[in-house]
Amino acid sequence: MMSPVLITRPGERGAVLADAIKRCGFTVEPLAVMQLEALPEDPALRNLWLHIDQYQKIIVVSPFAAECLSAAFDRYWPQLPIGIDYYTVGSATAQTLHAQLEVRVHVPTNGSEDTSEALLALPSLQHVDQQNVLIVAGEGGRTLLADTLSARGANVTRASVYRRVYGPPDDRAQARLTQGNYRALIVTSGEQLQHLAKWCDQAALNQPLIVSSRRLATLAETLGFRAPTVASGATPAALTAALARTCNPPGTDVDQGT
Repeated sequence: MMSPVLITRPGERGAVLADAIKRCGFTVEPLAVMQLEALPEDPALRNLWLHIDQYQKIIVVSPFAAECLSAAFDRYWPQLPIGIDYYTVGSATAQTLHAQLEVRVHVPTNGSEDTSEALLALPSLQHVDQQNVLIVAGEGGRTLLADTLSARGANVTRASVYRRVYGPPDDRAQARLTQGNYRALIVTSGEQLQHLAKWCDQAALNQPLIVSSRRLATLAETLGFRAPTVASGATPAALTAALARTCNPPGTDVDQGT
């Protein structure tokens, strides 16, 4: 039986990624190790939503954060406030934000990875002195966006709107990770990678690993993964293309020139 590609992306976005991989001829097995939970709205967060029109720029870091922001606008703003520029790290988040709010969204330029570094390179984020910038994200995570924009003179506020809840892989998944019994592993989060590494024995560390940024590849190498492949971003198309480069799709032959 064909060994599956293991994916860690939860929910509907995970299903979209799985479909893209299946269309290339691979089988897919989800690793259900993480769930996203919206945080309860406390008075401070409610006050932030009520005064969100004071921000010149809003940066949304994930599709789930975009959903939480959209829900807040539905509750408190029958009409969207004007004069706000919206930014996202990746195209999937931009699509979610545009679909729910019908706003134009700034994303990293063509050819860039879907990373905070690429977003910070945008010309409109270079000169933000005295501008109010809101970052809508989950609990924890990197502080690069906030730190860099603060250093550029912006007044940065971070709104944590959801948490990531991690659990152990089920027995079947643990056996695959221990034995390296899979075609490839696809991971797009440093927290996910560190969590899964607890169950990865040497056989798994030698298996193909597809990651969505060079930062994650560096982390993977420090965790013992032998040769991570860096996709051009975290979209299904980018991850599937990297998978195909690393693992020939089933039923294909490598042309040896003979």
